[in-house]
Amino acid sequence: MKKIAIIILTIFALPLASLGQKFAFVDSEYILSRIPTFRAAQEQLNRIATQYEAEVEEQYKQLEKMFQDFQSEKVLLTEEMRRKRENDMMQREKAAKELQNRYFGRDGMLFKKREELVKPIQDQVFNAVKEIATEGGFAVIFDAAGSANMLYTNPRYDKSDEVLQKLGYN
Repeated sequence: MKKIAIIILTIFALPLASLGQKFAFVDSEYILSRIPTFRAAQEQLNRIATQYEAEVEEQYKQLEKMFQDFQSEKVLLTEEMRRKRENDMMQREKAAKELQNRYFGRDGMLFKKREELVKPIQDQVFNAVKEIATEGGFAVIFDAAGSANMLYTNPRYDKSDEVLQKLGYN
């Protein structure tokens, strides 16, 4: 999706280039890696994710043990006891999947925590980029982070350090 947006932006930007429009780029990964609050937020998110992963893994280990016990005792159980155990295992599996989704799902706790901790920092960076674009008269400021579409960038047009300065970081 990001590549398509850059291609479309480039198609529309080419006619602007002939009108003398100014372009620049930033490296958002470089910028964010130099902001201590972002690094602290990432470390906190990593700790939370590790904790959540351990909880989910424990649920699945318990389910696996339950299944192994069932397999070894299956021949000794009555039909009713087998159905009850199978039902218990299905409930346990459902609970484990729900826990996993609650932690790591699309609107899960980790996603919400990431938005709480990281989004304000990203918004600050975006606003600083926007100010630099407005003050410098740039028509477009590209993000070079993780993009294979920028084959060459002249460091002269890299505004990453300006963004950091605008945010108060050296």
